[in-house]
Amino acid sequence: MPAQDPAPSSRSDDWTVIGAARFVSLTTYRRSGDPVATPVWIAPEGEALVVTSEAATGKVRRLRHDSRVRLRPSDRFGKVDPAAVTVDAHAVVVGPDRDHPGATAALRAKYGVQVPLVLGLERLVRRVQRRSPDRVILQITPGGPTG
Repeated sequence: MPAQDPAPSSRSDDWTVIGAARFVSLTTYRRSGDPVATPVWIAPEGEALVVTSEAATGKVRRLRHDSRVRLRPSDRFGKVDPAAVTVDAHAVVVGPDRDHPGATAALRAKYGVQVPLVLGLERLVRRVQRRSPDRVILQITPGGPTG
């Protein structure tokens, strides 16, 4: 008797896998529709997932024009296992991280001391470069809009 395929995972199960992953490949879309993937930290906050990003990054600019995102567990360099789950979702820039302490707390709860260390180092580098250290929170919810 041939082995049966395991039952397909539900959308809820995939969402949980994404929220639990140490790193996630976050794909955003250029105006041309071309995908651009970036590895990010991600944490659950209520029913949503949250990501922090520098305010001036390409992913933030792209999200202001197209809120569709694709999420896949990855390593810290963005490498995705071909068998990894894929979740299409909707992301919005909800505002500066200082205005969303719950999102920052969710990331700190998941990543611990890495958050203040990495973000502190990043702020120092931005000061030397004379660039804005401003960060924003991206809120991601299941199911992407049509475009």
